[in-house]
Amino acid sequence: MSKDTIVAAITLDPDKVKGDIPVIIAGDEAERERLARLMANILHAMVHDLGNGTYLIVQH
Repeated sequence: MSKDTIVAAITLDPDKVKGDIPVIIAGDEAERERLARLMANILHAMVHDLGNGTYLIVQH
């Protein structure tokens, strides 16, 4: 069985993210989306939109 791992968060509002993961703060929505796609490709992971201005990058 594989374990899902949150490897990063990309957000517009760093106050919405707590924990022991890297947090990347984007300047606007376009940058947030671009960074999320790049990080997911680099890490062979998936982007999950939390709907609150934050994307999680998760390795499944």
